[in-house]
Amino acid sequence: MDRRKKYTRMVLKESLMNLLKNKPISNITIKEICELADINRSTFYSHYSSQYDLLNAIEEEFIEDMVATLSQYNFSEEEEALKMTEKILEYIALKSDVCQTLLSENSDIHFQKKGMMITQEFIFKNWISDIHFDRETFEYINIFVVSGCIYVIKNWVENGMNKTPKEMAEILNNFINKGLSNIR
Repeated sequence: MDRRKKYTRMVLKESLMNLLKNKPISNITIKEICELADINRSTFYSHYSSQYDLLNAIEEEFIEDMVATLSQYNFSEEEEALKMTEKILEYIALKSDVCQTLLSENSDIHFQKKGMMITQEFIFKNWISDIHFDRETFEYINIFVVSGCIYVIKNWVENGMNKTPKEMAEILNNFINKGLSNIR
């Protein structure tokens, strides 16, 4: 991809992210995105089919980076899981503006669902493989833990990341591995 196309896509992504800070995706028009990006509509449509397609591209880019981060670690050991969680939280802290916008009420729920699928793929596949659950119980536990973690992370980002990524990783890992009785 040449520099002009990269620049155009970057400006369109930034424009949508700025608009999402103030209004839901369903109320954002292509015209608004193009005006903010100072790009005409035909240029927009040469890259994306809709504002949802553009949002999906932003989400996919974020998730690809997240997967690349996750792929560097072996999650079969609890200490590695702690390290992985810390690295993910460091990544989220680094990209807190993007993360906060993608997790906001103005975005769509697909990003959170993608996050849940990735977490299930990378964490639950190996992390709790020692415990044998039937498939249905496994799904319920996965949904409970992952959705809880997503909302804890969302709250952490919205509150200015008042704890370090390491502290948050320890809180989450202790809760997941040991329950409430071991959180101090």
